[in-house]
Amino acid sequence: MDPRYFTLIHVIAAFGVVGSLGAICLGPSEEKKKFASILHGVSLLLLLLVGLHMVFSMDLVKSGGWWHTKILLWLALGVAPVLAKRKVLSPAALVSICLVIAAFATYLGQFKPF
Repeated sequence: MDPRYFTLIHVIAAFGVVGSLGAICLGPSEEKKKFASILHGVSLLLLLLVGLHMVFSMDLVKSGGWWHTKILLWLALGVAPVLAKRKVLSPAALVSICLVIAAFATYLGQFKPF
């Protein structure tokens, strides 16, 4: 299969993660927040599986520690709904932090600096 398809699925899953985080933080009802939580989990799983498939199929395993950092960022995005539900941070701050994390993960994936 063409690697561009995997890249497309990876990007769509990243949009799903960030969009669902916004819905979890700012959603008006519990029913919509529950759907957003399900979307968040499915998108995170898809993001991880497709990302690891691309790393191993393109033989990028020995290309540096950038992809290890991306897994740590993935874990941070996975914890974000818990922070939103417990109101540890304001919704605007949490969404902003998650957008910065997603931007840094994009930078790591594109430029592989280390």
